[in-house]
Amino acid sequence: MKSLTRLVCSLVAVLCLGTALGAQETGFVPVTQEMLNDPEPGQWLHWRGTQNAWGYSPLDQITPENVGQLQLVWAWAMDDTGPQEAAPLIHDGVMYVPNPGNVVQALDAANGDLIWEYRPEQVGDGSGAFGRRVQKNIAIYGDRIFGASSRATIFALDARNGKLIWETQTADTALGYRYTAGPIVANGKLVTGITGCGRYKDDVCFITGHDPDTGEELWRTSTIARPGEPGGDTWGDLPLRFRAGSDAWIAGSYDPELKIVYWATSQAKPWARSVRGTDGDALYTNSSLALDPDTGELLWYYQYLPAETHDMDEVFETLLIDVDGRKKLYKMGKLGILWELDRETGEFLDAIDVGYQNLVDVDRETGEVTYRPELIPEIGVEINMCPSTSGFKGWRAMSYNPNTGALYIPMTMNCELATFGPVERVLGGGGAGPVKRINTLHPYSDGNLGELLVIDVKEGDIMWRHRTESPINTAALATGGGVVFAGDYDRYVYAYEARTGRILWQTRLPTSAQGFPVTYLAGGRQYVAIPVGTGGASWATMVPRDLIPHIRRPTNGNSIHVFALPADMPVETARTRTSTADLDTAEAAGASLTVWDGVYTAGQAERGLGPYLANCATCHGEDLGGGSNSPGLVGVSFQFLWGDKTLHELFEAIRTTMPTDNPASLPRDTYLDILTYMLQVNEFPTGDAELDVDPAALGNVLITGKPDA
Repeated sequence: MKSLTRLVCSLVAVLCLGTALGAQETGFVPVTQEMLNDPEPGQWLHWRGTQNAWGYSPLDQITPENVGQLQLVWAWAMDDTGPQEAAPLIHDGVMYVPNPGNVVQALDAANGDLIWEYRPEQVGDGSGAFGRRVQKNIAIYGDRIFGASSRATIFALDARNGKLIWETQTADTALGYRYTAGPIVANGKLVTGITGCGRYKDDVCFITGHDPDTGEELWRTSTIARPGEPGGDTWGDLPLRFRAGSDAWIAGSYDPELKIVYWATSQAKPWARSVRGTDGDALYTNSSLALDPDTGELLWYYQYLPAETHDMDEVFETLLIDVDGRKKLYKMGKLGILWELDRETGEFLDAIDVGYQNLVDVDRETGEVTYRPELIPEIGVEINMCPSTSGFKGWRAMSYNPNTGALYIPMTMNCELATFGPVERVLGGGGAGPVKRINTLHPYSDGNLGELLVIDVKEGDIMWRHRTESPINTAALATGGGVVFAGDYDRYVYAYEARTGRILWQTRLPTSAQGFPVTYLAGGRQYVAIPVGTGGASWATMVPRDLIPHIRRPTNGNSIHVFALPADMPVETARTRTSTADLDTAEAAGASLTVWDGVYTAGQAERGLGPYLANCATCHGEDLGGGSNSPGLVGVSFQFLWGDKTLHELFEAIRTTMPTDNPASLPRDTYLDILTYMLQVNEFPTGDAELDVDPAALGNVLITGKPDA
């Protein structure tokens, strides 16, 4: 191993450890369990921000009103020897970044300067088979950074300088074991799930608890029911060596009040029942496991897809949300079904199918899953399945905003003509099993692979969706300022208004936006960090190559790009949002006119028709009725989106988002004409004087419902 910093020295023959110039030798604030349970708003101490995995920050300096002024303030090139799936952590102005190849870097979060770097020596035959794989997340606790490596080890670094403190081997890489996700900290224990469990061997996947001080293994819980144990009969008479899969390759969540860790597992392997030779449920695949962090005891489990047979993972992030006083757990896997459980007991509560998949039927009262018989794979028989084995939902995590009560879910709209093939049932064999695969666009996609889907958590209704030609390729990030961030394969990053889906700002990066965006405070200023890079499994490799070959990205360029409002913009100009009721702007409160006062002329509206049809109608419809990607702008839809806002707000929304491929490119007077055309279609009365493009004049006109006669 070696830790490479600004000053490098040799410590012993097999270790190369350094002390960074300017490393945090003094003044470091150790992270306690209490800090993890209830972090300061400007910190990002868990891979999804907080231990409930919301992917949400209450920071509100960046708002719909000012997000259009975001600027790139620094960028950092990362290790480029593997896939980019980084989830950075932020503590006291330092960004800790997991890189491919088990590299960890500490950067000054305000300017991107390197503080230290840990870079292990390459192992294996030089090909990087074990030493250069993905590293999604790391953990912070006390004065240490914890990671899990592709060498099937868990390790601890000194958070001040990157020196290796301990490293514990948990499994044999010769059997395929490795880590792609790191630990979380729960009740002072390191909890980590392993992967690489697809091949046949005389062991199975597991989740472990470790002592963060010493690296000692405290407990180990298998993710597959062994013969003779509870649930063991769900694999039929298969011996242990042929029970494969149930990898635990996404980090879990923790409820400190209940003292329960929630960890999910993947599908059985080989993927198809007919290939692996099972008819039973195959516990504990595709399940949520509720574990005691001190002992690893299985408190309860819930299996979402018993006897799964299409590679439909349910392993992804686990969100812990209290709704109407009940402690709930929410998950979505590849099928695009939002599962809702009681997280105290594991009781099934609901399953909301967004309507894209064609493989199963789910009883919303009981949770019982019925496979559609004509789509159950048989060896050598082609089926037309939606989604593809890539899934509608993947490791790009959804986020939850408590102010809107909504989940923001990255999706990809793809299907597959699939023919599953056999495997040889011998030690070292197995794996996923061969699949002849022809990727297709989903019939509902309108030619778009990407979708950001927004669901009301309480009612289960779809609030809005935004589609892009290429896959949404990052996790979602929700903020207290009412802005949601996500990026796509085609190098774009978008800032959306959380309630409506309006694109408020976008920019383009050197290669695909990919990984887990975060937001944080450094020096009292809010920053948004977007990982960028390549790899990312078939969602970002095979699928776009086959279905959108005209969209290409560079094949290297792992990096992180950090944005903020201009440094000279006073924080006070950013409107604070502390509740869902705080929606009125200061100018709306002072407006003296309404749209019913004849504030524009018929001539203005007539001038606006042509530019509207040329620049807006493709998405919003010629009659303003809306399209598959864009909301309607007439009648009740218009009032829902724009009621109690001013014409200045509407004008700026049009100007900064249209045309979608080149916002703010038209003359201001043209945008004003488009606005007046919208007013005419909504049957607001005309007057004798033209509406003035001056911001003060627009801000003096309030959009309201029709006054009483």
